[in-house]
Amino acid sequence: MDESKLVQENEVSLKGIIFKIYEWWDYLLSKWLIIMLFGILGCILGFTYAHFRKPVYIATTTFVLEEEKESGGLGGLSGLAMMAGVDLAGGGGSIFQGDNILGLYKSRTMLEQTLLTAVDISGKNQLLVERYIYFNKLREKWQKKPELLNLRFNADSLRDGHFSLTPNRLRDSILGVIVTDINKNYLTVAKPDKKLSTIQVDVKAKDEFFAKSFNNELVKNVNQFYINTKTKKTLQNVQILQHKSDSVRSVMNGAIYSAAIVADATPNLNPTKQVQRVAPAQKAQFSAETNKVILAEMVKNLEMTKVSLLKETPLIQVVDEPIYPLTVDKLSKIKGGLLGGLLLGFLTVFFLLAKLIIKTVLAN
Repeated sequence: MDESKLVQENEVSLKGIIFKIYEWWDYLLSKWLIIMLFGILGCILGFTYAHFRKPVYIATTTFVLEEEKESGGLGGLSGLAMMAGVDLAGGGGSIFQGDNILGLYKSRTMLEQTLLTAVDISGKNQLLVERYIYFNKLREKWQKKPELLNLRFNADSLRDGHFSLTPNRLRDSILGVIVTDINKNYLTVAKPDKKLSTIQVDVKAKDEFFAKSFNNELVKNVNQFYINTKTKKTLQNVQILQHKSDSVRSVMNGAIYSAAIVADATPNLNPTKQVQRVAPAQKAQFSAETNKVILAEMVKNLEMTKVSLLKETPLIQVVDEPIYPLTVDKLSKIKGGLLGGLLLGFLTVFFLLAKLIIKTVLAN
């Protein structure tokens, strides 16, 4: 194709675009009254929405999570601990890494446990799930459903991640819906700075009391569960070693007392019958000495396991926690009016242009 011809076609296309823009502009100017009226209507609607929209309260907790680096176990300990049924090769292992605590906050078990927590409201205990139902006016929406209207929850419904009461399909399904809603619209968990170990938990709700209480209880439940899970194995080792040490100490003490009892039982022993005193006394003494050595090793292993438990226990330090009054996310009336006017004005312009384009296409 000739270069001059291509330039002419480009000029024609550019002129056509500019002509269309001027044509649309003139058309919109001729409709300025309609656009202005709908813009004013949008301002009124936006102002009204901002006036009646309930404020959203934001409860924020920030805490620091610091964990001891894995050191590959204690190493070099006596095989006696292994014989006692204790595994000293490692503690909490890699069940959880630091970032996995973020997933715990979103888990159904943790959210259900928090919802079934009773909090004090003006001197009365109320479950957080009941508070959620109250401020969302769910019972009013359940008026035509008696099975939902009479549904009640119990504080002890969830224990160790499992319902302790008779399974209730309706109750479980309602809890599932509430958990999904909280995950989607209420709860935000994130690390503000990827380089730091700071974790921020935000709970947004239209009820100020629910936002603060749910945030506090959720942080407490999840962090405690995280610590318990990380240290569970080493804690079991400590308990086993403590039990074995107490047993050995009891046997050793018994042997010591047995030697003394033998001596007391034969005060005027015939020198020709020393077997009645020496044999039992030496037997008891040997048992005491043997158990003393075993006890020393066990106590050493017990103390080292306790040190390991301290090292494996993650440090969770709350930096900031929610206090009244909470931060309020509320749309101002002026901002609502401006946004409403711009939105409805833009939609009006879009509708008018679409109508013009369709009319032009049909005419051609």
